[in-house]
Amino acid sequence: MSYIASRLSVVKPSASMAASMAAKALRARGVDVIDLGLGEPDFPTPAHIVEAAYQAAKSGQTLYTAAPGTPEVREAVASKFRRENGLDYKAEDIVVANGAKQIIFNALMATLEDGDEAILPAPYFVSYPEMVKLLGGVPVTVECPETTGFKLTPSLLEKAITPKTKWLFLNMPGNPSGAVYSEAELKALGAVLAKHPYVLILSDEIYEHIIFDGRQFVSFGKACPELKDRTLIVNGVAKSYAMTGWRVGYAAGPAPFIKAMSTIQSQSVTSVCSIAQAATVAALNGPQDEVTRFREAFERRRDLVVEGIRRIDGLTLPPPDGAFYAYIGCGSLIGRKTPKGEVLTDDTAVANYLLTEGRVSSVPGAAYGLSPYFRISTATSDEVLTEAVARISAAVAQVE
Repeated sequence: MSYIASRLSVVKPSASMAASMAAKALRARGVDVIDLGLGEPDFPTPAHIVEAAYQAAKSGQTLYTAAPGTPEVREAVASKFRRENGLDYKAEDIVVANGAKQIIFNALMATLEDGDEAILPAPYFVSYPEMVKLLGGVPVTVECPETTGFKLTPSLLEKAITPKTKWLFLNMPGNPSGAVYSEAELKALGAVLAKHPYVLILSDEIYEHIIFDGRQFVSFGKACPELKDRTLIVNGVAKSYAMTGWRVGYAAGPAPFIKAMSTIQSQSVTSVCSIAQAATVAALNGPQDEVTRFREAFERRRDLVVEGIRRIDGLTLPPPDGAFYAYIGCGSLIGRKTPKGEVLTDDTAVANYLLTEGRVSSVPGAAYGLSPYFRISTATSDEVLTEAVARISAAVAQVE
């Protein structure tokens, strides 16, 4: 007799977490593995943010807060949206949760009925389809090939919409591809969505500050203000401020969304850690110098990896426009043999080979809905990335 709910039978564990755990298991056995499976900045949280958390704890800000967040953090988020994105939200239009993933989970829990469809442009973040399935929805994968810049086009969107469509997910800069939509591209998608008033839009903008080559980030909400009453803008402090472990995400959206998400939060986790909320206020309202420094480092690392992969016969890597990942094409390796005579049947086999023989942990493109690719995180030092590229090159050179 099983005590596990049947709904879990369709849900897979996080592929990026699984890759990282596999690397840690090899390390525990004494194998020298470079773990590029998880995406999180290797920088310490800026000192003024840590100090704000310390002072909050010292001053007794250690009690429960309102479910959607303290007045201070919600106002800080609203001010950030006005200042950086040109979005006019009031504090009551904001909800704060334990990371952007919980924001998305709460939004889906509040809106999905059994059988509702969510359009997921692929490659997509690994957790999107699993959360949709867990809450009774149906993920609809729309493959966005490299020829489109890994971006959804109006024609692809129009073909994917059905009477059952409840959500469209957008992620920009994208994980894993680093794709960034221009304002014109977002407006073109908005024109399609305007014809389908029952479709909700979730714009995941968690990597907005990690954008390269002088590009200017444009929020979906800014590009398509006419769709504000059915758009949820998702963001957080994890990536831009090196605060992954603080677990603070936030969203802005229509009052019914925010109220429903707050109700769910009040009956699940109650609220976000009060000290982490104080730290978030300091992050959003304080100096942004470190955000700029982080972005410059990530761009330098992007260039290092792109140049290194360019030299490897059999791999391809279009330069990512943002985020801190490299989504590396490995199609020419499929069907070839490893030194042990094993056939590389797909990108999962390629990732396994790079782990066991190259001693570099990566995540196969199958986890992101678009093959044949594998993703590595570039959020680590130049020295580690240089060594990782060298190991990948040596492993690929041995494939026949």
